[in-house]
Amino acid sequence: MEGENLENGLITRRLLAENKPYADLATGDADEAESESPAITAVVVLSTFVTVSGSFAYGFATGYSSPAESGIKEDLGLSTAAYSTYGSMLTIGGMLGSAVSGKVADLIGRRLTMWLSGVCFLLGWLATIFTKGPFLLDIGRFLLGCGIGIQCFVAPAYIGEITPKNTRGALTTANELLNCIGLSSVYFIGNLVHWRTLAIIGTIPCLVEVVGIFFIPESPRWLVKIGRDKDLDPTLRRLRGQNADISLEAAEIRDYMEIVKQLPKARFLDMFQKKYAHSLTIGIGIVLLAIFGGTIGISYYADSIFEAAGCSAALGSTAMAAIQIPFSVLAVILMDKSGRRPLWMISAAGTCLANILIALGFLLKVLYPKNDATAILVFTGILMYVSAFSAGMSSTPWVVVSELLSIDIKGPAGSLVTFAIWASSWVLSYSFNFLLDWSPAGAFFFSAGVCAATVLFVAKLMPETKGRTLEEIQDSLTLFT
Repeated sequence: MEGENLENGLITRRLLAENKPYADLATGDADEAESESPAITAVVVLSTFVTVSGSFAYGFATGYSSPAESGIKEDLGLSTAAYSTYGSMLTIGGMLGSAVSGKVADLIGRRLTMWLSGVCFLLGWLATIFTKGPFLLDIGRFLLGCGIGIQCFVAPAYIGEITPKNTRGALTTANELLNCIGLSSVYFIGNLVHWRTLAIIGTIPCLVEVVGIFFIPESPRWLVKIGRDKDLDPTLRRLRGQNADISLEAAEIRDYMEIVKQLPKARFLDMFQKKYAHSLTIGIGIVLLAIFGGTIGISYYADSIFEAAGCSAALGSTAMAAIQIPFSVLAVILMDKSGRRPLWMISAAGTCLANILIALGFLLKVLYPKNDATAILVFTGILMYVSAFSAGMSSTPWVVVSELLSIDIKGPAGSLVTFAIWASSWVLSYSFNFLLDWSPAGAFFFSAGVCAATVLFVAKLMPETKGRTLEEIQDSLTLFT
């Protein structure tokens, strides 16, 4: 009760000091809120660039096993089973990296955690470059997975904590954009160079991240959380500009962190308290719905799906890689214009329709084995899915998770969310082939149902976070309190 009174008092004082009732923000006075937010500075741009260099490395490492498969199997004499083991090591490493990412980020800070991710990437690529057999190759893939597991949580968390609220969505979405560019790049470059050369190229973005980390500031919210209050103002001035008025933002951060400090030290089980139920439900729900909505099946087994439908796998994969980039750019543009909720709902509706097209294509093949419509429907459906997914669902979850999770549980809750992603990805990547053998149409009708449920989930549970500070967002999460 005492903690609740303290929280109410601090929030009231903050609102009175700003002379700006919270109700104005809740009713959508976005233009006024955005006009008060500081402009993007060179330091924010540099910090985001260094961070998303790791995201490029994430995408490059994820897609590496596809173009490198034939070369690695031929040079090292790997069987299909051995190469499947190699591919799965990325997911296992991702589980481990995601399990510790939040705790490590809270312990040593956002910057050093990103540096650790970059080191994992570098060691993974070096093991791949110098491998003579499957053991070191698997170790390298495992280390790349660890780097990805760490990066996928800490990158959006860091960007969300350093950027002004009116550009936070776009800059956080740039994280996913560079991920998509990295994925597309490895497909294109992999067709031109040897697999060891491709691994050497993969070290470049990692080096940018590892070196660049030492030239960017730490998250101001993390500094206050660990008691380094004296560093808050200099860090904010570095991020917002020497002539910017940081008094309101600094006061808001200090007020909110004062609340956090009065609470008991967070343990893993603390995140399951009722007051965190709303944000945790959204955080886990949206990422699981995205994964079970078809993205793993299409990303991991696109060639098999195209071939089963009678399409050219090479043409289909190239089209997929090319179409991701422009639609990911579109997501960056729309994130802070349309808002998170409508973008996510439209994206989910688009993937639902795409899954239905694919399912209908395979259903026609069962009813009429010799028809031309199956290839057209499946090809169109997959490209529609990639377009809709890249334009919203691929990036919005990380933006929302970084905004919704309270600072005092962001570490353990972020680890739980990212672990849930990797664990469910492993389940889907393992079982999807069995689903295809059972019924391709049934598998994609199931995915369509999940995407339809996603629209309802977002409409009922997810608040709009556009144009609001992280502290204001926390004040609005009252569904289960």
